[in-house]
Amino acid sequence: MPNTLTTPTTTTSADLWLPLEDSADDTAVSVILKLRGETCDIDCLYCFEKRKLAPGGAQITHDQVRHLHEIFGERPLAIELHGGEPLTVGKPTMAALLDALAAQPTVTRVHLQTNAVRLDTEWLDLFDAHYPQLHIGISMDGDEEGNSWRVGYDGQPVYPHIARALNLLAERGRTCGIITVVTPAVLGRAAEVIDHIAAFDAVRAIHLVPAFDTTITQPLKAPGRRTSPSRRLQTDAMTPNGPAWAITPSQYAEFVLGAAARWIVAGHFRRIKLDPTVAAIRRLKGLQTSHCHFSPLKCSHVFTAYPDGRFGSCDELPWPRALLLPLDAAQGEADITAAQHANPLLTSGRELMTKCTSCPYRTTCGGGCTATRWRMHQATGSDDAYCDHRAQMIDGLAHLLAAPDHPDGAHCRRAQWRPRIPNEMADADAFLTHWDDAGAPRQFVRLHTSEHGNINAVGLPGLHEADDLDPCHPRWQESIEPRVWPLVDVITRSWHAVTYDSCQGHPYTGTDLEPADFRVGLLPRDRAEYAALAARLCRAIATTDGYLPPTVTAQLARTDLTSTTTGARHPVLELSLVPTDGSTSDGYFADLDQAARALTHATRHTAPSGACACALRPPRTVTEAR
Repeated sequence: MPNTLTTPTTTTSADLWLPLEDSADDTAVSVILKLRGETCDIDCLYCFEKRKLAPGGAQITHDQVRHLHEIFGERPLAIELHGGEPLTVGKPTMAALLDALAAQPTVTRVHLQTNAVRLDTEWLDLFDAHYPQLHIGISMDGDEEGNSWRVGYDGQPVYPHIARALNLLAERGRTCGIITVVTPAVLGRAAEVIDHIAAFDAVRAIHLVPAFDTTITQPLKAPGRRTSPSRRLQTDAMTPNGPAWAITPSQYAEFVLGAAARWIVAGHFRRIKLDPTVAAIRRLKGLQTSHCHFSPLKCSHVFTAYPDGRFGSCDELPWPRALLLPLDAAQGEADITAAQHANPLLTSGRELMTKCTSCPYRTTCGGGCTATRWRMHQATGSDDAYCDHRAQMIDGLAHLLAAPDHPDGAHCRRAQWRPRIPNEMADADAFLTHWDDAGAPRQFVRLHTSEHGNINAVGLPGLHEADDLDPCHPRWQESIEPRVWPLVDVITRSWHAVTYDSCQGHPYTGTDLEPADFRVGLLPRDRAEYAALAARLCRAIATTDGYLPPTVTAQLARTDLTSTTTGARHPVLELSLVPTDGSTSDGYFADLDQAARALTHATRHTAPSGACACALRPPRTVTEAR
């Protein structure tokens, strides 16, 4: 069989949350300027900023903006103009602020996030004159129905104002990003919502944000003696199970997967960046991303400044607990890092990442949002539901990468992303061509067996080079280890699928080697076969429920196989028998023959067509299976 090298990777908390002082001086930090605190000209029912009771009315000053350079020196600054509503500062103040930012050489990017109610030609003229490269973000929760929680103080929807502003941007040749809060108003309508947003020519990015607000129990108090219609709507939305706009992590994951499928199939990806989809895809491909939920540049690299001089960490963290120090008390970066290490909230956030260091999703997930995990942990004593939804998204997006024309497979919960690093063979495309060509010459191969039963080119235990064989080779069966041969034979002869790797499992008793699990790797010929094989393998595993010994669990993994000669990455599937959580290696290997027979029997009798079995026989969650 082909050479498949796998080395374990170790992850530390710093790989998931990098302290500011440990990052290079040219690593940018994000500074969110709450230009007028929580002051806003509309009253969205789910607004998290107003729940902080942050002071409104005051304004960020030019001196405060200039002081950022004194604190961070030559470190690049990405500035977010935020609120409340940043346009409530008025045009003269905004012009002066943009001039101050333009004059600051370390400011590499300025982004304005607005509800778009006030946006008009005069504002766009001002931006062109004072900061032409300004990035504009608009808050819009999909279509008109999706925006039902975004209202004015009079309780009336603001969607018409948003649509008008987006059309104005297109007329002016400007582009923008969209932040969409995912609430029950859009659930089940992901394709419709994504199509609606994409219909606006100005849109170049969509960021889907979850309304994980089930822990909210009280409406906001009215700011005056009279209760506005919007606050009455908010009161009416409160239920014993949380506000009516709240969703669960699993619902958010399902929406993201539905949106990603439509984004791909409809071709929206050619013009529009969709997050968290793009961030997750980059990590699935082994690339880095600036999205802090998937990056180690988390709360230690994100700061928030309020008009009253408060300076703290990410605005999604609870305030005032996220406060670091008064802005004017920070004379340099050392003052910031000292305050970060002294802050109990950030300490507890970093501690949450300890759990991630042994998670199989760690290199792709990146730990997620610290603020959300912290809130869930404080409310329920666990962030497992958050972790499960991250795994659900990553597994589904891995499928969409491999088989975008078959989106239903993205909802399979048995096929889990399990990267093997490295997982390589010389040329997977050539191997596939050779496999299907019975008339091609079969070359001499090296087959040697180790004292532990490994069959490879050198006859040694562990992971070593092995020659590529296929069923037409006269020594095909000799190349497969005996315990795994019946399963390989079913998959290759009955299913007509391609296997690129197999292992019968080895305890390696008396050595320092880690035990090797029983597995078979499948290399699909194309996207359609990938989707069909994934669904069939899911059904086969579901059939083993109740027939495997308690020490052994069947597992279906998604991963990539890299061709070393071309660099191409090929989506592959891996069917394994692994030790059940809590079982010993001795118990696993004592029961492995029985488990292998049960899995082979299930595989032999699994029909070739049909959906995966998750809808009828859902598996345990990721955290239940740990």
